[in-house]
Amino acid sequence: MGSVSEVQSPGSGKRRIFLNGFDMFTVGHLSFGQWRNPKDRAKTKRRDLSYWTNLAQLLERGDFNALFLADGYGQYDVYKNSSEPGIRTAAQFPMGDPAVPITAMALVTKNLGFAITTSTSYEAPYTVAKRFSTLDHLTQGRIGWNIVTSFKESGSKALGTTPVEHDKRYEVADEYVRVLYKLWEGSWADDALREDAEHEIYADPARIKTVHHSGQYFKVEGPHILDPSPQRTPFLFQAGTSPAGIQFGATHSEGIFVSALSPNILAPRVKAIRAKAAEVGRDPRSLKIFAVVTPIIGRTKEEAQAKYQEALKYASVEGGLAFYSGNSGIDLSKYDLDVELSTSDVSTDHRVRSLVASLSYHGDDLPPWTPRNIGRQVSLGGNGPVPVGTAEEVADVLEHWADTADLDGFNVGYITTPGTFEDVVELLVPELRRRGRYGPVGESGTLRERIYGKGQSRLREDHVGSQYRYDRYDGN
Repeated sequence: MGSVSEVQSPGSGKRRIFLNGFDMFTVGHLSFGQWRNPKDRAKTKRRDLSYWTNLAQLLERGDFNALFLADGYGQYDVYKNSSEPGIRTAAQFPMGDPAVPITAMALVTKNLGFAITTSTSYEAPYTVAKRFSTLDHLTQGRIGWNIVTSFKESGSKALGTTPVEHDKRYEVADEYVRVLYKLWEGSWADDALREDAEHEIYADPARIKTVHHSGQYFKVEGPHILDPSPQRTPFLFQAGTSPAGIQFGATHSEGIFVSALSPNILAPRVKAIRAKAAEVGRDPRSLKIFAVVTPIIGRTKEEAQAKYQEALKYASVEGGLAFYSGNSGIDLSKYDLDVELSTSDVSTDHRVRSLVASLSYHGDDLPPWTPRNIGRQVSLGGNGPVPVGTAEEVADVLEHWADTADLDGFNVGYITTPGTFEDVVELLVPELRRRGRYGPVGESGTLRERIYGKGQSRLREDHVGSQYRYDRYDGN
């Protein structure tokens, strides 16, 4: 397959902006303390399936590309050297399994994609292959996988494993996903599923290969247990902009999730990702890069400001500090509130390296990196921007970020749910369409087709996974 031209909005000639809803099976995702607001439905996620089906229908009404569900293991316990602040303030704790509500959401939608997070650190490749093939079948090809390697020491302890060094986690993940390519792409021929009642041949054993994988970290001996799904391999997301993360993402990812408080922080990272993709033989434009954003939108400036003030009323700075400390590996409780931090303040290897690297940025668009300023910033929207204003003003911000950092779209977080998503669907989406920056009404297809175009349900030819297709893979 040849070069990927820029995805443009129909008839506009302008580069399209994709939107994914961004959520997590937890009370406090990225705007901490908002569960206390009576308008927020986040508290119902774990006990009311209608939260998820209603959200899916809302996002589909706004022609969102997908609902992206984050996940994690363990609790945040770096701040004050304790898990107490994070648990008490509900900073991504407690947390449910994001795979569970997918089929219910798929049943009430036709077009919306679903990307769920699963770690390469704690489950066997064979198990994950079965789960995603099942979901891809039941969603008619609308499933994506956000590949993570899991960094929290608390997660390793809870699962009884030994923490693995950062770069080695990506080395393990590389072999992991190659095992999955063998199962998804190489085990079954397209015509292996016969369903021939007359001759009693449901599946043709002669057209199904046994995977014989014996690598440094994994051993698999057997065929894939499920027939090929519409996409075979789910659409592949990944988040990681350390050197090892960029190498992994440029090799395996189709969508990359990034986060920062300034587009000027992201621009060099995105440039490095695309350059590395070209280096490994891929079209750099085929990698679609999404930044997190949490908009506060009003029909007027005054309404938007009122919503912002309400958000500040419920914001938990302590929850934000627990979140930031757990991700950065810096215990912010040990520092004076107005002392500026640096990358040398990290105390553990169990961290998000790109988050720490942001401390070296000192642009005029951000205040100094002090615990006080960090707490204010991350308590609303986590590690991403929180633009406040009318739909026109927020659209200006999205266009600026997309153009400055060479982004393809955004993972849209919420202050309150479904309120933030309702504002995006009812106010922001029409404004982006008016500007010629959004997709068509009622766009359908597999998740990969929504990104690359009709008829492109399978991995691209320049993707490493294509070398494991049935007609190219020898079973070893």
